[in-house]
Amino acid sequence: VARTIENFKRTGQKTGLCSLFLHPKNPPQRIDYLLTNFHLPKSSLIMLVSAFIGRKKTLELYELAMKERYRFYSYGDAMLIL
Repeated sequence: VARTIENFKRTGQKTGLCSLFLHPKNPPQRIDYLLTNFHLPKSSLIMLVSAFIGRKKTLELYELAMKERYRFYSYGDAMLIL
């Protein structure tokens, strides 16, 4: 959903494919918040988290999540990024 909203904000495109890749050097322009699962540390989805809060903070949170034994994958723990 985040990529769809961002793609519409940037292009006005309502249908078709979306090739937008959000990352720290291409952060969201429209979305202020993100509710997401703890993705596996080497997945591309971790770049989406980094786009919102930066790489350093993302790595700090993931280190804490592993220390606290949070669960990853789609049915694991989640986080709200404000």
